[in-house]
This record gives sequence, C-alpha cells and structure tokens, in this order.
Amino acid sequence: MLYVLLGLAVFGLSTSTVFAGMVLAAVPGYLRERRLALRQAAARPGFTPPLTLLKPLLGAEPGLEAHLATFFEQDYPTYEILFCARSEDDAALETARRVASRYPLISVQFLWTGGEPDYINAKAASMERMEEAAANQILVISDSDVRVTADYLRAVALPFADEHVGGMCCVYRGVAAEGGLWARLEAVGMSVEMTAGVLAARGMEGMQFVLGPTMAFRRDVIRRMGGFKVTADYCADDFVLGNETFRLGEKVMLSHHAIDHMVINANFVNSMKHQVRWMKSTRFSRPAGHFGTALSFSVVFGLLGWAAAAGLGHPWWGLGLFSWSVTTRLALAIAVGRGVVRDTSWFGLLVLYPLRDLMGFGFWMASYWGSKILWRGRVFELLPGGKMREARRAVGQTTSTPGA
Repeated sequence: MLYVLLGLAVFGLSTSTVFAGMVLAAVPGYLRERRLALRQAAARPGFTPPLTLLKPLLGAEPGLEAHLATFFEQDYPTYEILFCARSEDDAALETARRVASRYPLISVQFLWTGGEPDYINAKAASMERMEEAAANQILVISDSDVRVTADYLRAVALPFADEHVGGMCCVYRGVAAEGGLWARLEAVGMSVEMTAGVLAARGMEGMQFVLGPTMAFRRDVIRRMGGFKVTADYCADDFVLGNETFRLGEKVMLSHHAIDHMVINANFVNSMKHQVRWMKSTRFSRPAGHFGTALSFSVVFGLLGWAAAAGLGHPWWGLGLFSWSVTTRLALAIAVGRGVVRDTSWFGLLVLYPLRDLMGFGFWMASYWGSKILWRGRVFELLPGGKMREARRAVGQTTSTPGA
C-alpha cells in the first residue's frame, strides 16, 4: 500500500511540475506583451474612445467609499460611471452618491432595478438596466470590491484598438482589506493560483473566458449574444460572457494591467465558504478542466510522498519530494505573484502560498461535496452547465459576494 501511495505522490508531483513549467514558460511572453502595451499606452493622445463604466452594487462593504473614489480619479478624457442597485436607498448606492459629489466633472448616473429581480442571478438585472442607460459603445464592468490606479481606463481601452477584439479582462492581485490570516491566504490564492490557471488555460486553448473583477465588451457584442440576460440563470456570469464572446468569433484579450481585488472575507467561516463556492461554480461551469485542476496542486503530493517514503524507511527521499513540491510553488509565487500581478507581499508569496496550495486541494475536494451554494443569504443548487436554481432561503446567513 505504501508503494501505491508513493507512486501516486510521484505522479501528482510530476503533473504539478508540468503545470508549473507551462505557467513559467508563459510568463516571459506575457511580460513582453506588457512592455509593448505600456509603450502604446504612454503615447498621447493614444487610443481613448469614450467609455461607460458599469458598477453593480449591493449593500455596504468595508472600504467601499475609498475603492469607488479610484474610479473617479482616472487619467482618461471621456467616460461615465453608472451605478445600479436593487433599491434606491441601498447603502452602497448612498456611498456612491457621496463619492460622486466630490467629483462634479465626472458624468454619473444612479439606477436601481426595484425589488426582487426576475432573474436567479440578480446582477444580470442590474447589468441590463445600466446597458440600457449607457451612452457609449464600450462597456467596462467592474465589481464593487475592486481598487484601481489612475491609468486603469487607458489600459482597459487599449485592446479595443484592434477592431476584432470583442472583450477583455484584467488579471488581479488579492489584497486583504482588513488584514488577518484567512483573508491573506485567500488573497495570495487570487494572486498566484488564479493567475497561474489563467496563463495555463490561455496557453493551451486561448482566451475563451473573462475574469469578473474587471471585464469589458463592445456593446454590439453584448447585444448579439442576447444581452446580459444570457447570464440570468448562471453563477459564473463572467465565464458565460467571455465564452459567448468567443463563440461569436470575437477575440478575447487578457490585459497587461493588474488590478487590486479586495478580500473582504476576514473571518475563517466566510473565507472558507467563499472559496468553496467559487470552486463549486468552476466545477459546474468547466467540469473537465476543473477535474484536471487536482493535478496542478503540489504540496499535498509532497506531503503524501514524504509520509509514504518515511514509512518505507527512506525519510530523506521523502523530504526531497516534499522540498520539490514547495520549490515549484515558490517558483510560481515569484514569477506569477510578483512578476505578473506585482503582489508586494513577500510574506504571502513565500510563506503563505505553499500553505494556500495545500488548502486549494482541500477546496477542490470540497467542491464535489454536494451541489448547493450560499450566495447573498440565499441557497442555490448548481446544475450541469453552470446554471443554478434557488433551493431555499437561508435565514440569518450572509455572504460577501460582491456586485450582485
């Protein structure tokens, strides 16, 4: 039995090493693209079509006022910001009004859908409402828990200089908004694990999806796919929008620009629920790819190899296997976390990420435990293909999923 476990460990380490090699091989090309994009973005006046920024909101969040302010401080000539919530007196909408009052030169609208939406994914109703009111032909969609720099809109607009580009998205680094171990673990998973997966997927099959924290589309592409209502029954609305764009024959681009994705799940329970929910959503949206994700983790196989080798009387061989598993994770943390998304938390990258890799395998296993998720105080059942239906209402339970 120990030989079987050792064989499994070696197999897992082999596949995770191949995965790491694929990602590391993709990094230099991505960095070359970034240098070219930065040179293009530095040109003045450059490519600066008028943009409409869509910001779905729902309830107060830690740091929301400061995060929203960054979208009003853009080095960009012409853009408007549309906010939409379910009700006129939503706390987040009040915060947005307060922020907008400090920037009278920025065009802004405050919208609401009114009561409970007809769609399972309430965000789709907000997106429809804002698309109807938008003045411009390029729509930039950003979650509420995102913080950006002044060059953000220039970076988002740049891919659309190619008329064949129908959609784009940005990579992101996780930032623990209020600190804390669990938030920092989740944040480093965003910076490294998520980005590494994106680079690997892009290398194998091209961009057939977008990432939700920031995504942008040509308006006619959204309308050709049937409008934002195509996401009405889905949990992973970002995957659906990106995949529909690809299926329409439009190019989907991964931007050179990295944004801050604020982690607002500070306590253990909310953080675990959020990460399992995300894993379950991926499992139902991309079942084959998600299943193979198990072989991209490394530390769990390193520990298994150490234990099996020690049981066979070769503890130093086992230690070598474990050390190799950690080494590949550190290589990813530095190349992807530091090099690609420019995460500045060395403690997170070098100390927490190997632990987060081990936790990631646990979340992957948990994703196969049932089909129900808790989202904004409501319990949904995920269905094949990524759709969902309401199972029952959760009493007294909340989550921190933004932008609904």
